Order: sequence, then structure tokens, then C-alpha cells
Amino acid sequence: MKKSFIAAAIAGLLALPGIAGAQSFPDRTLTMIIPFAAGGPTDVLGRIMAQAMGEQLKQTIIVENVGGAGGMTGGKRAADAKPDGYTMLLGTVGTQAQGQTLYKKPLYNAITDFTPVGLIAEVPIALLVRKDLPAKDLKEFVPYSKENQKKMQFGSAGAGSATHLGCVVLNTAMGTDITHVPYKGTGPAMQDLVAGRIDFLCEIISTAKPQIDGGTVRALAIMTAERSAVLPSLATTKEQGLDVQAYTWNALYLPKATPADVVKKLNDAMVAAMNTPAVKERLEGLGATIVAPNRRSADYLGKFTADEIKKWEAPIKASGVSIE
Repeated sequence: MKKSFIAAAIAGLLALPGIAGAQSFPDRTLTMIIPFAAGGPTDVLGRIMAQAMGEQLKQTIIVENVGGAGGMTGGKRAADAKPDGYTMLLGTVGTQAQGQTLYKKPLYNAITDFTPVGLIAEVPIALLVRKDLPAKDLKEFVPYSKENQKKMQFGSAGAGSATHLGCVVLNTAMGTDITHVPYKGTGPAMQDLVAGRIDFLCEIISTAKPQIDGGTVRALAIMTAERSAVLPSLATTKEQGLDVQAYTWNALYLPKATPADVVKKLNDAMVAAMNTPAVKERLEGLGATIVAPNRRSADYLGKFTADEIKKWEAPIKASGVSIE
């Protein structure tokens, strides 16, 4: 009788969330939601991490592209998922910070609706123009834009995306009001820039570099405080007289209330993947800066996300741009 009681008690304890589940996690396929269309910079980085993390966890991580609303549709899908660790979100500055101010009614609260896992990388944004645009650098681009703003157009990966906000802060700094053309992802926006159907694009460097190298578009500036290692000859906006910055970052999030031990397993897998020489080489080749070891914890990402929301609130409000 006593043995039976003990066995039943142990079985009951193991059935509790966070005990048996954490010990066996993961015992099946996981899903990484990438909140943008396939082929874009977030998708490329996410697929590299999904494969590498899957190898660490000894389970397949399926990538699910869920675009729309500047990434918020995919973010909402992840926030509403079961908090068991099997569905994660590859969040960005747009989905987890800028959108909280940009949208009048955000689809989720980036702080309370998610459990942070860890920050992966930061990626600069470059100002690209159609190759036949008369301006040859940023100093020429500013007066050209002011003179031609009524007929100019800029593209983005979607309203509310980091590429959209990059050009919003650029326009604010230049004092121009140029028409925004949102696309369903970076791919079609880049295609129209190459074809000359739009005038400029504030694009993440990982997808901008191949087009720059191929001569299909021209880069006028890197929109960060320092030059990029993969485009060292491209001057920053500040070097060219315009103190404006735009960038994105990538981090992993889980639905709120995900057990702490599951979060740790995923963070451990993320960090191990980031330390893999092949992953480091591929991410750095994309122009991404892998964050330092002291910035990779779940606690750090929670504080970082809150700081980024505050950081972008002022420039977004100053721009006057708002989305329903």
C-alpha cells in the first residue's frame, strides 16, 4: 500500500507542468515563427539559427513565415501559442519595440505577452537609391529630396517594419514628406527599387549588400554610429552631416508564462548555436553583429526590450506617423 501511494505521488508530481515537461523537453518538432515573408533579412538569419538550434536540441525546428502588419500578425500568433516552448518568435526592433508606439492599437503588449529568451544580433540599415538617381551621396540626396519630394516614393518591407521606420526618421531629419509605398516583404520592395519604380529604400544590410555589390542599386549611407565591417567604404549618415540612426535586431521570445527551465534550455541552445564557428561566420557575413556574451540572457532581453520601446517612442511621435 505504501509503495503504491509513493508511486502514485511521484506520478502526480511528474504530471505537473514544468517537471516532466522540462525533463523531456523537447521531445518533438518545434516551430520558429518569423513574422515576415520568406527571403528577407529576418528570414535568412532565422533559418540559420533554427537549423543550428535544432542541432543543439536534437530536434527539428520548422520555420513558419507569418507576415502582415509590420510583423505584428506573426507576433500575435506567437503570443497566443501554448506556453510550452514549442513555438517561439524571432522578434525584431519593429515587432517588439517600434510597433508599440507606431500602432494606435498594437495587437499585443511586447512586455507582458511574451517571455524573453535571448538577444542574438544587431544589424545596421543602409540607405539605398535607384541606380539612376542623380544624387551621388547623402549630402546631395538631402537637397534633391527636398526639391523633388512631391513626386518621390520610398519603399519598405511593410508598414511598421524596421525598414519603414528607418525611412520615417530619415524623412523627419531631412524635413521632407515623401510618399511611403509598403510592400509585403523586403523582396518585392527591392525588386521595385532595382527596376526604378521607387526612389529609395532603407534596407537591412544583409539583403542590401548583394544588390550593392551587384551594382543594381546604389548605397548612399550606413545609418548607424559606426561604419559596417562588411561595407567599410560606406560612410555613415553622421559623417555626411545628418545625425540619424536606424537599425534592427533579432531576438527570441516565447509566449508569456513559459516555464523558466524550458526558457533556459532554449537560451542554452541559442547561445551554443551563436558560438558555433559556422554560424558566427554566416551571421557576420550578413553584416550582423553578434551580441556580446553578457547581453545574451533572458533577463537582459527583458530590460533591453523595455528600453528599446522607450527609445523609439520619441522619434516615432515626432514624425507624426501612426497606423490604425
